[in-house]
Amino acid sequence: MIPSILIVEDDLTFSTMLKTWLGKKGFEVETAGTNARARKQIAARQYDLILSDLRLPDQDGIHLLSWLRSKECTTPVIIMTSYAEIQTAVQAMKQGASDYISKPVQPDELLKKIHEAIHKQQIPVTPVPEFNSQNFLEGESEAARQLYNYVKLVAPTQMSVLINGASGTGKEYVAHRIHELSKRAGKPFIAIDCGSIPKELAASEFFGHIKGSFTGALHDKRGAFEEANGGTLFLDEVGNLSYEVQIQLLRALQERRIRPIGSNKEIEVDVRLISATNENLTEAISKGNFREDLYHRLNEFTLYMPSLKERPEDILLFANFFLDQANRELERDLIGFDAAASEALQKYDWPGNLRQLKNVVKRATLLAQGDFITIRELGEDILRQPVSFVPQSLNLYDEETEKQRILRALQQTNNNKTKAALLLGVDRKTLYNKLKLYNIPQ
Repeated sequence: MIPSILIVEDDLTFSTMLKTWLGKKGFEVETAGTNARARKQIAARQYDLILSDLRLPDQDGIHLLSWLRSKECTTPVIIMTSYAEIQTAVQAMKQGASDYISKPVQPDELLKKIHEAIHKQQIPVTPVPEFNSQNFLEGESEAARQLYNYVKLVAPTQMSVLINGASGTGKEYVAHRIHELSKRAGKPFIAIDCGSIPKELAASEFFGHIKGSFTGALHDKRGAFEEANGGTLFLDEVGNLSYEVQIQLLRALQERRIRPIGSNKEIEVDVRLISATNENLTEAISKGNFREDLYHRLNEFTLYMPSLKERPEDILLFANFFLDQANRELERDLIGFDAAASEALQKYDWPGNLRQLKNVVKRATLLAQGDFITIRELGEDILRQPVSFVPQSLNLYDEETEKQRILRALQQTNNNKTKAALLLGVDRKTLYNKLKLYNIPQ
């Protein structure tokens, strides 16, 4: 059994780095950015250890400990605290914390404390199995949660699914996931890129041909429908199909039969169709480029793939995920991204979405000289990104101006204290003190 850890920490950069590092050490790790979110996750499942920051945006770690005691939860808790807050850490121990560790965290010391706390619960530490690089990270943003809730709902059905989304957002991964969660999971998953098939060969790719049926047909060929029989056929960029092939495809779907080119025999086929497009197919229908009857056959259920800039909470999660892949492929052993690189990744718009992020991380992994990827390795596009405003010391302003700048920074960062502190040019402790001074809700 792999021991599970919940990290309760609102510093997204630190939390993600810690999650990645502990994952490599053999733990299953989840994160929560607030006390309220942690309570929800603890109520939903059991963890073997909770690693919580003392200062949180809504309530501190002491409140979380009190709540755990009220629920008679015996999960060991390690509190992370700054050196200046040792007295509060002692109070946390009195409230039931198993241990505490000072920030900046020393990895070896933390790992030792985690093992000690878990072993006290008599839970064996089992190495995490080797990660399959074909797996796909779903993400933790609200947009990702909604998408994969829909995936879980539609996967067990026989409905045809149309996945809408920009290039590089991971449409084929979602199609794979639907197949894996369906009743056809043990059968073939066949993918065709409709944008790369020459018009004259499309019918052969879909339905197959017999030897000698046309110039160049030197052997019999099974088409994609026959290859996917009993399983799932994924048509990527379906909007690129010619009108003639659309007619043939519609007939195959209606009759559940195909006829290879040059053959006088029909073959019964049973496939579930998943299609993907980055085009507006309703607009293509109005222009006469796409058949409306085929559209309705393909579109029994629609999924929308959010772009990466619509799910900023997932950027660092994917960056670390792609770093793990790049480490394996390039035989490197980088730990993560430094603070400046993490901030740059989060601020960038990512027009190429996940595909672009993966390429940037792989290149940076190759170029990195130390244990961490720095901003220098991320490339010119990311280095040239605009900065919202230049941080200046808060002490340069009168109290009212200072308060307004803090409120503005919180609004710009969706109340993320770590990002707001970076924008304001102060550390998190200073920001928390200012929030208390000006009675700004935390």
